[in-house]
Amino acid sequence: MRTFSEIMQSRRSMRKFTEEKLTDDEVNSLLKVALMSPSSKRSNCWQFVAVDDKETLQRLSLLKQQSAAFIADAALAVAVLADESLSDVWQEDTAIATICMQLQAEDMGLGSCWVQVRNRMYDSTQTSEEYVRTVLGIPSHLRVLCVLAIGHKGMERKPFNEEFLQWEKLHHNKY
Repeated sequence: MRTFSEIMQSRRSMRKFTEEKLTDDEVNSLLKVALMSPSSKRSNCWQFVAVDDKETLQRLSLLKQQSAAFIADAALAVAVLADESLSDVWQEDTAIATICMQLQAEDMGLGSCWVQVRNRMYDSTQTSEEYVRTVLGIPSHLRVLCVLAIGHKGMERKPFNEEFLQWEKLHHNKY
């Protein structure tokens, strides 16, 4: 069993996946972690749409002009949503849930990559959030932070090299 430090060091964004599907147990493990993730004042403002339908994954891969095509090859995509009326820190709560899923995926030997949706554009007239809302039938009162692509790793990536840690950005007691 790997330590948390080893998981952190080996977790890298994965944009290439094999064709192997995830088992129901794997999907449930990932989603369970999302539902257990911390939230401000235990508001649980987040909601999730798990997608494994290949046609829908293909449509989601078009959510912005760059950097989302790999969603089509993922075994699973999870749209991370929030009801912002339940929490003024919905962005933080959904980000925490997303990284929890990413760390769970890494612990399971799977790869993942966060695809930013909030504040991104699908095209010159429509936001990525509006596009994802339409593709997945998401009600208008929910916000979309990101889509997390998850699957079996289609390539190996080197672990994070600690030589590149930016220690100069760490301050002690005061700036």
